[in-house]
Amino acid sequence: MMLNVVIDDKKIEVEEGKNLLQACLDNDIYIPNLCYVKDMTHPQASCRLCFVEIEGEKKPVPSCSVTVREGMKVRTDTPSVRRLQRSAFHLLLSRHDVECKICPANKKCELQKIAKFLKVGLKSKYPLLLPKSVSETGRQETDESHPVLNYYPNRCVLCGKCIHVCRNTHGIALLTFSKRGIDTVISFYGEEDVSRLPGEKCLACVNICPVSAITLKSLS
Repeated sequence: MMLNVVIDDKKIEVEEGKNLLQACLDNDIYIPNLCYVKDMTHPQASCRLCFVEIEGEKKPVPSCSVTVREGMKVRTDTPSVRRLQRSAFHLLLSRHDVECKICPANKKCELQKIAKFLKVGLKSKYPLLLPKSVSETGRQETDESHPVLNYYPNRCVLCGKCIHVCRNTHGIALLTFSKRGIDTVISFYGEEDVSRLPGEKCLACVNICPVSAITLKSLS
């Protein structure tokens, strides 16, 4: 069954049960997002970038957490929406060490795309808060504990896409969030666990990472 909705004064037909963010993206209406994956049953809405205004709602809501309904009227570009998106983006940048020139994601980075769309720079207005390390510098620049992959905590925006795609690909996630607060990072399970799966052939986590925080050792 198809539903009629209005997004930014554009009338579109959307399949019943579809996620609002996905409906917008499918109809060439871009909404900034980092943590959303198309096949997610219950999107986590953790990046707080995909806000929209819906007629009848008291305040903007994350579009990834909304299912379309008949007659829905949506605004994706309002001062309130942009203010929330820019604030969320600056918070994300506060734990992202911007080194675009040496990053494999340069020119194809989602952060660069979102910054351009929101018309903001890649320098956060908040202090840089990177995960702590046992190193003398206090900055954990590279985790080389995985036999095939390298992880760069200072690039990671904790979108969780790598965990989701690993679980969907193998039926079990070999990655997880570890630690708390500003020290939160992505952690790999032990090498013995990794060896049970075709890790060297599976690049799902590498391919889905929007900021090249996970790379193949040979490409690092």
